[in-house]
Amino acid sequence: MFVDRSDLILHNPPMLGYGVCVTDVDGDGRFEFFVAGFGFPNRTLAWDGKHFVDRFDKTLSAYERQAIGVAAADMDGDGREEIYVLNTDTFAGAKRFGDHCFARREGVWMDLFELPQNARIINRVAGRSVCALDREGKGVYGFLVANYGGPMRLYERKAGDIFEDNAFRANLAHVTGGRSLVALPLLSLPGYMDVFAATENGPNLLLINQMDGTFREEAEERGIADIGSHGRGVAPLDADGDGRFDLAIGNWQDEHRLFSQVVPGFFDDVAPPEMRRPSAARTVIAADFDNDGYEEIFFNNLGEPNRLFALRDGMYRRINIGEAEEEDLLGTGAAVADLDGDGRLELLTSHGEQSSQPLCLYHTPPNDNHFLRILPLTLKGAPARGALVRLTAGGRTQIRAIDAGSGYLCQMEPVAHFGLGQTTQVERAEIIWPGGATVMIENPEIDQTLTVRPRG
Repeated sequence: MFVDRSDLILHNPPMLGYGVCVTDVDGDGRFEFFVAGFGFPNRTLAWDGKHFVDRFDKTLSAYERQAIGVAAADMDGDGREEIYVLNTDTFAGAKRFGDHCFARREGVWMDLFELPQNARIINRVAGRSVCALDREGKGVYGFLVANYGGPMRLYERKAGDIFEDNAFRANLAHVTGGRSLVALPLLSLPGYMDVFAATENGPNLLLINQMDGTFREEAEERGIADIGSHGRGVAPLDADGDGRFDLAIGNWQDEHRLFSQVVPGFFDDVAPPEMRRPSAARTVIAADFDNDGYEEIFFNNLGEPNRLFALRDGMYRRINIGEAEEEDLLGTGAAVADLDGDGRLELLTSHGEQSSQPLCLYHTPPNDNHFLRILPLTLKGAPARGALVRLTAGGRTQIRAIDAGSGYLCQMEPVAHFGLGQTTQVERAEIIWPGGATVMIENPEIDQTLTVRPRG
């Protein structure tokens, strides 16, 4: 499936890398990979038309910290995403150094946690993952942080560049072995984001949006608590084509899950035996890498071969992953995006933890399958993280959620990427923003990226 094109990264020294997110770092209207460095500089990789080049920025590099998780969202409504970098210098509990929240001010990047007004609420607990969350459907994002041995934090804008932690107010201040987060309209009405948190040494959390700015925990009653497992990567997808989101979950050295909404609102593990088999799982990604119209599921592993599963005869089966097997590499994070604009997703993997290793970049071979990519923006022009996109073509409907946080440490590109196979006509595309604003596009042209804003 994958071909190694790491040669396209011009400067690629060994590093201890972890989370990867995709956002427009330099404000040029195109996305870049942002890679968290653990005691190494954070890196920004941009496609210049021939290679991926490092857009070094001294403030963003923050080489004195130990970065692990990263996510982007427009907190202040200025049309440009802030970047939250979760730092950790211990396994669990209290840590020495806080996190970063980088924002662009007067042409330069600054860390908003360096403002004296934000000092008292800096996150001082060892965490792992962070995701964007618009809890009220108002087009205003906060950053939800999964901590280990301390309460989850929800940083939202109070006034200007001043934050407040609203986790307790939103019923999100759970104390767990926090590992991973996803936020999307999983069970609630389209336009309202629920939160799923995979944990270690405790039950997972399924936090249902009550549509009043608060959440209710319902994991056990919904069949997804998975008590005793050690959650890592989580990827939402419609695995069975019924129009409802399911969750593929990688558990560390434990059985993996494919939780399907066999009954609407309730989950059952339908993972086939080969997918269930334990591994040292990190990030899990669901994406249509070959544009055949069906998402593959990628398991990024540390110190053992990565795995790729594709839908074959109604069941997910392990397929040849090609040069992305990485048998001897220490996978810690991964993300997908189409930064070179060829209509096929690139896969970037980071490595580290036990030893410094370079990044790896993979392409899929060209084929004649078609695609359509949809980029929903907010009214201010920022990516609409958490938006729901439905696409109907060839008699079937596919669904995607614009990524707000990809389970463990990472965040994918904020684009709904749809493979179409040999289908050459799309009947319609429907975009539902957080808050419920909806746009329907009839018969869009294929093989392009559509940028869409809500009306109003």
